[in-house]
Amino acid sequence: MTVSADGLPETADTPGAPSPPPGLVVVGHFDQPPGYGVERPRGADSWLFTWTTGGRGRLRHGRAEARAGAGDLVVLAPGAAHGYGVEPGAPHWEFWWAHCQARPTWRSWLRPYDAGEGLYVVTPTPDTVRGRVEAAFRRMLADARWTGTEAPPAPAAGEEPVAVAHGAAARELALCSLEEVVLLTAGTARTAPPRPGVDARVRRAQALIDADPAAPHTVRSLAEHVALSPSRFAHLFTGQLGQPPMGVLREARLRHAARLLESTGLSVERVAAASGFVSPPHFNRVFRERYGRPPGAYRSGGPMVGT
Repeated sequence: MTVSADGLPETADTPGAPSPPPGLVVVGHFDQPPGYGVERPRGADSWLFTWTTGGRGRLRHGRAEARAGAGDLVVLAPGAAHGYGVEPGAPHWEFWWAHCQARPTWRSWLRPYDAGEGLYVVTPTPDTVRGRVEAAFRRMLADARWTGTEAPPAPAAGEEPVAVAHGAAARELALCSLEEVVLLTAGTARTAPPRPGVDARVRRAQALIDADPAAPHTVRSLAEHVALSPSRFAHLFTGQLGQPPMGVLREARLRHAARLLESTGLSVERVAAASGFVSPPHFNRVFRERYGRPPGAYRSGGPMVGT
């Protein structure tokens, strides 16, 4: 069963399930049966945040995948093909979700949970904060309906499961609740330990990349560091980490560039060079693909919500 998304604003030229256009803040709560699924071959222009409260879901973003159980926050960045639905064999999937433009400061909180290709898996969240996280989503659903003329409505049982925040004040108020969700989950979750069984040579190569992503690494140079032939190293690395060495290097360089944009006043050209990108136009293109906006807009934050 494919979600119909009836009543949601639609991006006209996007095949597959529609997604809200950039600038809107849309929040909802679903409890879906087996067979439910959404496919967006061109991805979305906004970020998607999902918080599971029951059952199990499966989410795919580019080539990265995640399974979501109760207490898991899974976030999909813009710009990559994605799909999600009830995990096969699960009786249902109950979850909160929100489409919006992420505030730039959220990226530093989500970064430790980056599973690659713009997929963030924040888990496990302690039981002690789950009630507060769900309360924040309920408040977000209520605040999205605020007209700005009276006090924001109180969260109420039995209200419509989807709300679109149209007014600027309602959008900002709803984003404040979502920011609470991000801070509570990312601040209390424990990053996953290193995957067991990863070859020591793969770990050493990954450490070299993480230590200096701007260095002129190649498959050959990394293979020489761990005493393997280039072909054997590439096969082993890809098989154990799920991404080829140059794909992991590109992700590391983009993360490094994002940190420089967030914390320094370096020009975009100098950030590109300091992150290992020789061509500024190429850097602009791949950065936008990864983060949903060009480097200059990422630094300034652009509009928190659209007008």
